[in-house]
Amino acid sequence: MKTELVIDLEAEKQEILKRYRALLRASKSTLQKGDKKEIRKAFDMALESHKDMRRKSGEPYIYHPIAVAQIAAEEIGLGTTSIVCALLHDVVEDTDITLEDIEREFGKKNSQNYRWPNQNFRSF
Repeated sequence: MKTELVIDLEAEKQEILKRYRALLRASKSTLQKGDKKEIRKAFDMALESHKDMRRKSGEPYIYHPIAVAQIAAEEIGLGTTSIVCALLHDVVEDTDITLEDIEREFGKKNSQNYRWPNQNFRSF
C-alpha cells in the first residue's frame, strides 16, 4: 500500500520566501545598485520553471537552486552574477527554457557563465 504525501502549500510558500530572504541577507555585502532586482528576476524564473517539480524527498525542487545560490553567496562570497547562475543552473536542463532565453533576460555574461559550469559538470 502506497502512502499518499500530504502537502501544505501555504507552509511551502512561506518556507520558500524564508529561504529567499536568507539568500538576500547572505548576499548583502556584495550587492550593488540593481543587483537585488536581478536576483529577484532569476529567483522568479527559477521558481516558475520548477513550480511543478519535486525532489525524491517530496520537497519542492526550488529548495535546491536556492541552496546552491546560498552557498555561492554565504560560503564562497560570490556576487550577483554567480547567484543568478546558481538560481538558474538547472532551468535549461529541466525545463523548456533555453540558453537564448537566459541570454535575452539576463544578458550574454550570465548565459556564458551559466553555460560553462553546466557543460563541465556534464563531462564528469
